[in-house]
Amino acid sequence: MNQTSPYRTYRPAPFTPEERGQVEILFGGLHWRAERLIKAVFENLGHRARILPTATREDLLAGRELADVGQCCPTSFTTGNLANFLRAEASRIGAEETARRYVYVTAGSCGACRFGQYHQSYELALRNVGLEAFRLFLVAQDRMDQGALAGGGLKVDMPLTLGILWAILCADALQSLEYQVRPYEVVPGETDRVVAACVDHLEQAFRNRPQRDGKWGSLAWHLGTGYFVEALREVYRRFEAIEVDRLRVRPVVKITGEFYLQTVEGEPNHNMHRWLEAEGAEVYPAAIAVWLDYWMRFYVQGFEDEVGVDRTARAKIAAVRALQRVFGWTYDRLRAALGGIPHALPDQYELRRLAAPYYHHRLSGGEGDMLVGKALWAHLNRRAHMICELSPYACMPNTMSIGAMAGVLGKHPDLLYAPLEIKGDAEVHALSRCQMILTEAKKRAQREYEEALERTGLTTERARALLEAHPEMRRATYRVPHAGAAGTAANLVLHLAARGRA
Repeated sequence: MNQTSPYRTYRPAPFTPEERGQVEILFGGLHWRAERLIKAVFENLGHRARILPTATREDLLAGRELADVGQCCPTSFTTGNLANFLRAEASRIGAEETARRYVYVTAGSCGACRFGQYHQSYELALRNVGLEAFRLFLVAQDRMDQGALAGGGLKVDMPLTLGILWAILCADALQSLEYQVRPYEVVPGETDRVVAACVDHLEQAFRNRPQRDGKWGSLAWHLGTGYFVEALREVYRRFEAIEVDRLRVRPVVKITGEFYLQTVEGEPNHNMHRWLEAEGAEVYPAAIAVWLDYWMRFYVQGFEDEVGVDRTARAKIAAVRALQRVFGWTYDRLRAALGGIPHALPDQYELRRLAAPYYHHRLSGGEGDMLVGKALWAHLNRRAHMICELSPYACMPNTMSIGAMAGVLGKHPDLLYAPLEIKGDAEVHALSRCQMILTEAKKRAQREYEEALERTGLTTERARALLEAHPEMRRATYRVPHAGAAGTAANLVLHLAARGRA
C-alpha cells in the first residue's frame, strides 16, 4: 500500500562561491534591452549569466504538458521555456552536467496572482523531465538586500539590486525613445541598427560599472553619479543621425495588461509591438518602471489602512512617498539625458483616483487597479488613441479588470479599448480583434490631424515647408511638445504653428 507523504517546499542544493567561474545564471522574461543590461550587471559582479531565449509556442505546449494545463499562459510559457532549454542541454551534455553547469534565478511574490506559484510549476516540470537536481533560486521582489542565497554563491545585495534597477530604468528610457522614432524613420531599418549599437554601448557601461563597498555607499553612488547619464547621452548622440518624418499620421496605441505579456516582445504576445507598427501604428510601450512605482504605492496603501492603529504608520507613508519621489527624479534624470523624449511615468495616485469608481485599489494581484487607471489616464490626457490590453488566458486579476472596464466604457464610450485574451495559440483571433479597433483608431488619428491643420490654417504642404526651414525638427532627437493632441503628427502641426507665430 502506497504511503502519502506531506508536501515539502522546494529547497535547492547550494550554489557556492567556488562554483561562480563554472556556473551560468539563467534568467529571462523581460524585453531584450533590459535582459542584456541585467546580464552585464551580473558579469560586473563576477558572475557568468545567460539570457534564456524568448519563449515560443513550443514552450507554451511544453509548459502545459509538464506542469498544469489550467495555469495562466505566462506560467506555461516561462515553465516550458526553461524546461525546453534544459532538456536540450541535457541531451547535449547530460542531465548531471546540466544541473551542475546552470542555476536559474527568478523573482517571486505572494498574493492573489499565480506569479507567486511559478517556482512550483518549474519544480514540477523539472521533475517530469528528470532534472530534479537542477537548482532554482527564488528572489523576493520586495526586498533589495536579501543577503546570500543558499550556499553563498549569489548575494542579492544592494550592488546587485541597484544595478538591476538602473539597468531597467535605462532600458525603459531607450525603449520609449525607440518606439517614438521607428514609425517615422526615413531610412527603413535605421532605428533598429542604432538601437542595437546603443544596447551594446550600454551593456559595456554596465559591465564596467564602478563598484562601491557597503549598502549605503552603493546607494549614494547610484543616486549621485553621472555615469549612467553620460552613457545615455552617447545614446542620444547616436539617435541624432536618424532622420524622421513626423508628419506621417499614425494612431498611438497604449499597451497595457499582465506584466509578462505587456513587457516581452515575441511569440508570447503574438509579436504585438511589431505587428502594430507594421499595421501603421505608433506603440506606447509599457515601462517596467511603472510596475516598480506601483509596487511602492501598494505599500503606501497598506500603511494607510494602519493609520490610527500603528503610531508609526504616517511616518512610514511619508518615507515610502519620499522614496517614490527619488525614484521618479532618477528616471526623469535619465529621460533628460535622452532629450526628455521618453514618456514620463504617470502619477500613481492619479491612476488610483481615476480607477477608484470602477476598481478598488486594495484588490491586489497582477497590475491591480492600474489597468483601469492607465486606460483612463491615457484617454483623458490624450496620450493615446487606443488601449490594447494583453490579458493571459486564465488570469484572474486581468479578468476582473476587463469586467471593470465595462463600467468605464459605459461612462466613456469614446474610449477605444481592445482587450485581447492571449492563449498563445489563437493568434489570428487576437490580431483580427485588435485590427478592427485599430481601424477606428486610424480614422481618429487622421481626423485629429486634419482638425489641427484647420485650426492652425496650415496645409500639409505648408507644414512640410516649415519643416524644411527647421532641419533640426527632422532629427529623431527633436522633442515635439504635447500640445493637446494624442497623435505625433497633430502635435507637430500645432507646434509648427506656434513657432511660426513666435
